[in-house]
Amino acid sequence: MTDAIALHERYLRAVQERTPVATVTVIRGDGVGAKLVVLADEVQGTLGDAATDREATDRARALLDEGRSTSVMIGEREVYIESTPSPPTLLIIGAVHAGQALCMFAKAMGFDVIVVDAREKLATRERFPQADQIIVAWPDEAMAQLEVRPNWFIAILTHDPKFDEPAISSALQTPARYIGAIGSRKTSADRRQRLRDLGISDEDLERVRGPIGLDIGAASPEEMAISILGEIIAMRNGRGGGALTHASGSIRGQQG
Repeated sequence: MTDAIALHERYLRAVQERTPVATVTVIRGDGVGAKLVVLADEVQGTLGDAATDREATDRARALLDEGRSTSVMIGEREVYIESTPSPPTLLIIGAVHAGQALCMFAKAMGFDVIVVDAREKLATRERFPQADQIIVAWPDEAMAQLEVRPNWFIAILTHDPKFDEPAISSALQTPARYIGAIGSRKTSADRRQRLRDLGISDEDLERVRGPIGLDIGAASPEEMAISILGEIIAMRNGRGGGALTHASGSIRGQQG
């Protein structure tokens, strides 16, 4: 009983710390009720033997990255793997007006929000009261401080090559699920070519949504924020959503 209590307490502590955690429980076969608590760099408990524990740990971490829970067979045992990922995180690079609206809407949708900008006058608590964290630094410097996970979404709103390009280059080195960068079709095409010239492959550049957002004709900062968040939600849910990246014709008036 003491071991079961200790495992439950470790699981609860991980949840309280917003740390991704999975539990693996034997539901059929030898050792019904045996449990593992699996974190990125820690495992507690046992399902009965080291080989089963290793396979269960690998499967739990893979499902945790995907944010999925399911039952699987491991040898003669059926186990249920329950994933409790950390909340999705939206990293906003560029403390601009659209970023303010995006921060507000994303918090309402349950995202943790981090705002990054090297311009100290823009990246303030007064302008981003809902942000969980505000980092005053160049994008690549800020990215080096952060442990970006697969359930992170990165919106690059700086609209300036000296910010955009280091931000995209750094973002592409992470497992972030979404990378989007503001700009018109011409701006996006020119930026892609400059990034190619820096040695970034077309395959990597395919990860970048640009123009960013859904094709809803957004013009105001608030509409642009809704467009961007809509694309992020569509990606989370495995839907196309009508992304501007794959649309044609005019986009929004305020992207140049």
